[in-house]
Amino acid sequence: MASNLLKGTMILTIGLLLSRVLGILYIIPFYQLIGKEYIGLYQYAYVPYSIMLAIAVSGVPVAVSKFVAKHNALGDYATGRKLMKSSIVLMSATGILGFLVLFFLAEPIAHLVIADTDALIKVQDVEKVIKYVSFAVIVVPVMSLIRGFFQGYQHMTPTAVSQLFEQIVRVLFVVAGAFLVMNVFKGSEKTAVSFAVFAAFLGAIASLFVLYWYWKKLNPEFSALLDDSGKMTSEVSLKNIYKEILIYTVPFALVGVINPLFQFIDMITFNRAMDMIGVSGTLSDEYLGMLNLTTHKLVMIPVMLATGFSMALVPYITSYYAKNDFVQVRKSLDQAFQILLFLTIPAALGIAVLSNEFYLVFYEQSDVGATVLAHYAPVAILFALYPVTTSILQGIDRQKIIILNLLIGILTKLVLNTPFIKVFETDGAILATACGYMIAIVLNMFAIRKSLHYKSSMVYRRIFLIFVINIIMIALVFILKWGIEQVFTIDGKIEALLVILICASIGGAFYGYTTLKLGLAQKLLGDKITRFTKKFGF
Repeated sequence: MASNLLKGTMILTIGLLLSRVLGILYIIPFYQLIGKEYIGLYQYAYVPYSIMLAIAVSGVPVAVSKFVAKHNALGDYATGRKLMKSSIVLMSATGILGFLVLFFLAEPIAHLVIADTDALIKVQDVEKVIKYVSFAVIVVPVMSLIRGFFQGYQHMTPTAVSQLFEQIVRVLFVVAGAFLVMNVFKGSEKTAVSFAVFAAFLGAIASLFVLYWYWKKLNPEFSALLDDSGKMTSEVSLKNIYKEILIYTVPFALVGVINPLFQFIDMITFNRAMDMIGVSGTLSDEYLGMLNLTTHKLVMIPVMLATGFSMALVPYITSYYAKNDFVQVRKSLDQAFQILLFLTIPAALGIAVLSNEFYLVFYEQSDVGATVLAHYAPVAILFALYPVTTSILQGIDRQKIIILNLLIGILTKLVLNTPFIKVFETDGAILATACGYMIAIVLNMFAIRKSLHYKSSMVYRRIFLIFVINIIMIALVFILKWGIEQVFTIDGKIEALLVILICASIGGAFYGYTTLKLGLAQKLLGDKITRFTKKFGF
């Protein structure tokens, strides 16, 4: 089981990694094309879009994978197929409805986030980009349904590959479209942003074609399992199927909406709070762009691991929980928490220490942007932990607890955001986000411990050891970076990239060597890494 979970997680994680890298790299030319003044317009479109997408479909892949995995574990392959066939039309209708809602609510949303007196970005500009991005909502629900069905059979590759192709097509149209608008057709930055957000629809279409190809390839396997089960028709009614799916979907839809909803809270409170303390609207827009887009893109890189874990973990926990195999459920939790923190903590802290260099490489030299990134990066650890803890509760049918803890976390962010921003400015929004996530995670962990009687002193000891090793590694990287700065002036993208490569290589080598020498990496990553490292004397 451990190796299968790790394999499934790594497939999703690699796909998410490549997708996330593309999602970061395209920002470099796009940022240079439209400038920092208009980068905020881009995120004004994507935050409402992300919320609508989360409400409409974010829970579907995990909910469907949980449903299919549960019935497959019981030998009932017919019920999963019945769900798939009946849901295509339903999810298509959901996509169209979501598109219409977002399209026709574009103007009131724009009025909510932008003041009429704003000199640079107008209400009409925000309305326009929201309408352009809304087309993607038409396609995504069906795409999410198919991904969830594959994951229910522990086929993680279709999800990973389709996500990668979706990102490739989207990035190509974002960058090429912005270049053509700005340099060939001599259009405005606002027109370039409108075309860039429409690329989300084109990427979703590409992903759907990839999933269709995998469906044709894997359908014989699914049909063979159905034939071998000897149960060609499902005894579960559609009413009961959708009732169960709804119970699974709602918590994960809310879980998927937490990050964009936190960003939306920033959108509707940040400018007003900054205005209260005398910060101009143009400067406030720039700071909000840094918080919700430029730094957020980099902060979310370590979080891709959590997304892979949460999608791969649910079918396994569901299968073992359905069989009352609580020993394997607890082993899954042990492995998930340790590997997640083992890989996420060094990535998040590394970005924080090298924030100046990262911001310069991806965007430009900015003391404010680098400071925001340095303070925001450690929050990635919380971003990573939250979806995993909710996936565990979802796997053991604790949906009501997920919703309650989520609402408490959102309420915490909402209550703290304005007063924190007035005192700490941009750092206040980051601190309010951290508090909201921390409370939700602590409540989730309390519910996991109570429901499964889960407590592992071994896990606590290893997590403490991971933190100690990371503190030493970060101190080493900080000293190394300081030494380089005493010899060379870092004022260009090439120099900053070299600093990142040197510090990351030495820090990663230290972390890898230390964890291998202590035997920690071998215990977490399994037999294959153990056989490999024995050849090198570890």
